[in-house]
Amino acid sequence: MEKSSDDVSNIHNRFSLTLINPASHYFSLVGSLIIAAVITATVYFGYMGSDEIWFRIPIVVGILALTQLIDTQFTRKKEYSKSLHASLFGNMLWIAVLLMGLLASVVLVKEASLFFVTYGMFLFASFRIGIFTTTLGASIRKAWAICMIQPLAMFLVMIPYDMWSSMLTNQMAIGFGAVFLIIASVWSVLTDRAGRPGMESTHKTIQAYLASQGNDFTEAEEIIEQRSYKTKVSTSQIRLRSSNGDSEFRMVLPEIHPGPYHPVGGSNIPYLIYKNLDSSAMIMHSISDHSLNLPSKNEVENYLKDLDKSIVKEDGLVCTEPVTVQINKTRVTGLLFGNNPLLFLSLSPHGMEDIPNYMKKEIEQYAKNRNYTRILIVDCHNAMGEEISKEDGEDMLKAAKSCLDSLITKDSYPIEFGYANSDSMDVWTEDLGMGGLGIVCLKINDKKFFLGWADANNMENGVREKIVENFAKRGYQLLEICTSDTHYAPVKARNRNGYYQLGLITGAEKLSKWFLEIAKNAESKISSAKFEILENETDVKVMGQGIYEDYSKALDNSLKITKGFMIGSVILFIITLFI
Repeated sequence: MEKSSDDVSNIHNRFSLTLINPASHYFSLVGSLIIAAVITATVYFGYMGSDEIWFRIPIVVGILALTQLIDTQFTRKKEYSKSLHASLFGNMLWIAVLLMGLLASVVLVKEASLFFVTYGMFLFASFRIGIFTTTLGASIRKAWAICMIQPLAMFLVMIPYDMWSSMLTNQMAIGFGAVFLIIASVWSVLTDRAGRPGMESTHKTIQAYLASQGNDFTEAEEIIEQRSYKTKVSTSQIRLRSSNGDSEFRMVLPEIHPGPYHPVGGSNIPYLIYKNLDSSAMIMHSISDHSLNLPSKNEVENYLKDLDKSIVKEDGLVCTEPVTVQINKTRVTGLLFGNNPLLFLSLSPHGMEDIPNYMKKEIEQYAKNRNYTRILIVDCHNAMGEEISKEDGEDMLKAAKSCLDSLITKDSYPIEFGYANSDSMDVWTEDLGMGGLGIVCLKINDKKFFLGWADANNMENGVREKIVENFAKRGYQLLEICTSDTHYAPVKARNRNGYYQLGLITGAEKLSKWFLEIAKNAESKISSAKFEILENETDVKVMGQGIYEDYSKALDNSLKITKGFMIGSVILFIITLFI
């Protein structure tokens, strides 16, 4: 599991590479057109010493816009936005070559050579080979066929026709240009094979990922599902039913994990379960990791259908008051329903990644040794952090065991509950999923205890503590706030995480206001209840650990290859500055 966690973290850390592209294709369109004008001005003022450019600029800009449209016809999915992004970066490379050429002429005290104009055109073309093969889905042959279209078209309308022959037959420009075209082709072949044998084509995987970001997730799911395997996953529930049968509430602990990323597979599974249970549920994060992701929408549907077949394993009318054990940074809160403990594990406000599976096994074994019937464990997932340290892991295990020992000694009392959610409220925000917020109020021994839930991907550190404090000021005891760890993203977050954790956008004060309103609503609905423990086992395909190992390896190998080629290319380019 530790290795799998490392692989997932490594893949996640590479997510920032996807932020290189501008957020909007309009930016790329305007940027590329402006840079094309700057290229033209630089060529005439810096290299030709002429100011007869004003009629050239609109022609160059126009031909660039036309070739951007032509490019879309050669891309696999005819995506205009990607051709614009490629054009922007290609033109940036050309202007960089021109400016470096001018700088070299100043430093070396020599006349600016038109070699750099032709040379820059070839570097633009070599860059296009890399872009077309990796992200736009073209083969090497097709990339070679179209790599010169845009830069050569711009060159021909920018340079007077009587100079074409001398500039395009410059042996040094052609020689170095050909070298870079070959370098780009070799780089493309090697990076495509970087993930073998586990991953047949790195480029196809990249293309599928990019397509999924435009909500075309079919190809990504097909690739992932080919590597997935069938297994049994369990789902535990605690169902509270009012004695008059008018209301019910479920706390659900699926063994599956939300993911792998929006909008692929089970990324929005917490909300789908929530809606499947009539929006009267909290879908908790169980102790599970990304190896238990559902790879496709088909598997999600299979899982949801089978969830209706859950079997009641035990029921009862009583529950203990909650017990909270704090050891250093770790905190465990527990309640005992009949002889079934429910534990909430948290490291907030310090934060951590998913709780590792070995801790679940040890806690379950300890509970079994104490003759508990079955134990339900919730990973509160309510603060951002790294993988849990050995010291914090030991403290959390001690806290969990101490909590289990304390629950044995507690008296049990009849349960009353009230539940409310944010469905009727205007709580849309960029750091909250489709399931919104929920509160369940438990009345035990004439005392009221509140549990909060958010359909969100983790929480900003310290937000939980501020909300708990605001509850306490109003005489409410808020035991925990848990998140579902949904991988649904209402907007595309352009940050390193790829999502906004709860509280980052909304803030603790606004969240407190919402949660308090929901808590009052839940409190007003309190009625006596019985509990039921439900269990379900479903045969579904899950992604497993191997796929992450292969993806991580492919990314690492591709980046190593790219770094090597980049260093070599920069050295070669610097050499040309001194020729």
